[in-house]
Amino acid sequence: MENNKYVELLKEMGLSENEAVTYFSALSLGPSSILKIARNAGIKRTTVYSVMESLKQKALISIETKGFKKFFVAERPEKLEIVLENRKKQFIKGLPDLTALYDSKGSVGVIKTYEGLEAVKSVYESLIKDIKPGEDYLIISDAKRWMEADSKYFMDFTERRAKLPIKIRMLLQDSEEAQNLKKFSKNYNFTAKIIHSKTDLPTNMVVTPEKVVIHQLVAPIMAIVIENKSAIKMHQEMFEMIWQSINDSDTEFSRP
Repeated sequence: MENNKYVELLKEMGLSENEAVTYFSALSLGPSSILKIARNAGIKRTTVYSVMESLKQKALISIETKGFKKFFVAERPEKLEIVLENRKKQFIKGLPDLTALYDSKGSVGVIKTYEGLEAVKSVYESLIKDIKPGEDYLIISDAKRWMEADSKYFMDFTERRAKLPIKIRMLLQDSEEAQNLKKFSKNYNFTAKIIHSKTDLPTNMVVTPEKVVIHQLVAPIMAIVIENKSAIKMHQEMFEMIWQSINDSDTEFSRP
């Protein structure tokens, strides 16, 4: 039987090549004999017997008896959810070991580069996925440029980030967008100060306990992610020095 998109889909869901072809054949034919399914699937009959046992264990095949004959019947495709759940359980079970291996290899420090806006968005998603409750999320940014990159996405990101029980502080380059953000900071779960000197920030920087993200806001759009404890510590200290140097009274001033 020639592979098709449905067989490929079944394989992606966790079935082996023979399981996918056999199940699809049984599903297509309805109640059928082993011989008929084997011919339709293009697999040896002796092989189909063992595959059927495997599919029965997965609750994807049942047997109907009519007289003295046995017919193999494909269960409803909804039963494939069981296969997906089992794969998820296996993944969760093995995840701690894989994570431990990753951490052991990355203890010295890693620098990763992500090119293009979509790749940069994936970095932001990882930030709010990995951060733990109560941790610091520090930002130095030109909010105007940051929002202009994709206002719909970054507004949605801001709203989702606001729901997390984390400590968000921002140092924002002065702009109308920055002033508005500061004005409504309580709505978005952060504290902000305005960098009122004549600064020009072509990058957005985020510092968490696990990484430093430097997002280039001008072309070419890209992000550099630093996973090194010493570098993270240094950027945290730099942020604190700038934060402490700005008085709250200095962040509100008349604009020209």
